[in-house]
This record gives sequence, C-alpha cells and structure tokens, in this order.
Amino acid sequence: MRTNRKFAVTAAAVALAGATGVGVAQASPAPAGADAPSACRPANHLAKITEGPASSGHSHYRVTLTAPRGYAPCELAGSPTDVRFSNSGKEIGVTAGRYGSQKGVVTFGPGHPVHFDIQVRDDHRGTPADEVSFTLRAPGGEIPGASFADGSLTVTAGALVGPVQRGA
Repeated sequence: MRTNRKFAVTAAAVALAGATGVGVAQASPAPAGADAPSACRPANHLAKITEGPASSGHSHYRVTLTAPRGYAPCELAGSPTDVRFSNSGKEIGVTAGRYGSQKGVVTFGPGHPVHFDIQVRDDHRGTPADEVSFTLRAPGGEIPGASFADGSLTVTAGALVGPVQRGA
C-alpha cells in the first residue's frame, strides 16, 4: 500500500504548509486510473485460498485475487506459473502443472476480482500447506515477481492449476 502512505505524507505536508501560511497551488484530481499502478503487480493485490467443491477423486481450492481501489485494471491470461506450496514458511517441494485452455484473457482490477483453481488428487496422503506463491501471466508473458495467497490446503504430487477466470 505504498501509494496510500505517499498520499498520507503528501496530504500531511500540504496541511502543514497551509497552516504555516505557505502558498499551496490547488490541482484538479487526476481521472480514475490515470497514472495508477497496475493491479497485476504482486504488491498491488490480495490473494486468499478457500476450499472449493470436490470432484471425483480430487480436492479443489480456489485462489481469489482482489485489488483495492487506486490501482489500474490490467489483463491476465492462462494459468499462473512457478506455483510453489509452503507450510509455516517452509517450502513443501510439490510442483504444479497446468490444465485447461491457456488462451483466455480476463480483466482484473478494483471491482473485478478473478480466481484460479488448484486441483489436487484426493489420496489421503497429502501434505498440509498454508501458503501458495505463483507468478501471474499477462497476454504478452509473465508479470515479474511472485504473488502470495494464504489459506489452508492439502497438496500432493500431480497438483494442477487452472487458468485465471472472472469472478470471486
């Protein structure tokens, strides 16, 4: 939330300058989204893991991404890459493949949450995890940096990650 801290510091400086009698020029507010940082950058969104409905022989977990106000919408495509699972800060060592069409593009930003599915074999030998790190993809390639989602899940070898879709 660097943007909010910068705004608070700027607002405090303007208030202080006004209180001390220093002239302050009034500027019109910028249009929504103008010069706003992208919601797709890892530091600019939130991600949460919840349990989804099970299917025959598999457990499913939904990773939902939301962006607070003040960030510009962006486009995401396909399944996240470099998916890693950890428990209490220790990486588990399970890698995830992809499933589904990787060609779809969705808009993500404030008021437009997205989600993707993690499918895990339900063989009762899973390893508990409380965090997933992943790299999001845009239509032109990967978005630099790792995103993180928190929540309880159980993973096994052969886990698969579905493509990003609209909605929470």
